[in-house]
Amino acid sequence: MLELDDVTVAYHERRVLIDVSVSVAAGERIALIGPNGAGKSTLLAAASGLLRPLKGEVRLAGDPVRELDRLDIARRMAVVPGEANLPFATRVEDVVALGRLPHEDPFRGARPADRAATAAAIERVGVGHLLGRDARELSLGERQLVLIALAVAQAAPVLVLDEPTVHLDLRHQVGAMELLVDLNERDGTTIIAVLHDLALAAHFFPRLIMLDGGRIVADGLPVDVLSPARILDVFGVDPTFVRLPVSPIG
Repeated sequence: MLELDDVTVAYHERRVLIDVSVSVAAGERIALIGPNGAGKSTLLAAASGLLRPLKGEVRLAGDPVRELDRLDIARRMAVVPGEANLPFATRVEDVVALGRLPHEDPFRGARPADRAATAAAIERVGVGHLLGRDARELSLGERQLVLIALAVAQAAPVLVLDEPTVHLDLRHQVGAMELLVDLNERDGTTIIAVLHDLALAAHFFPRLIMLDGGRIVADGLPVDVLSPARILDVFGVDPTFVRLPVSPIG
């Protein structure tokens, strides 16, 4: 479904992703973990075509991302950014409806099926109580849930999320993770999420990819990736401070 082949990405002269190769099969649920500046968000940006690699190839559903236009990518991949600024007043329901733009008829606009998909996404994410409000006036956590609803409405086979729990309280963090598991297991959506909370990542994701210094340093089961020696080496903290689940989901 998604493949990065020997990908290097640079900002000006500084390489932030170096010789990264990773393959994601349809229906996988993966968390990207690592310290700040490790290259996690850059990997998502390259995967979604927002950044062009200095070298290497990114393929989405078998096609090079560099050959796809933004509409093609949007039909295959939904992206939830870590933060999004809304430049003008927009009601919550209108923000969620933006997820249907890749599917709408360019001349007729939203169809009944698009409106139904928007309503279903609002209900599934649980943001119905926010309808009618200006999305700019929401808390950061509420806005994050609205962006997740937008991505659910988009109904792309791949969903990537950059720190989806960063502004959420504990209850909503768990709720968001349970939603991702449900989208993955019930709908077959391929999920790739950047997470800083190692416990959430280990509990809700059966595959972890750890980055450090722009390179992949571990890829596999949580129990293998999050070894005490690796936590100490990569994060520079005492592994006993990291409480990992005994029985992860998936």
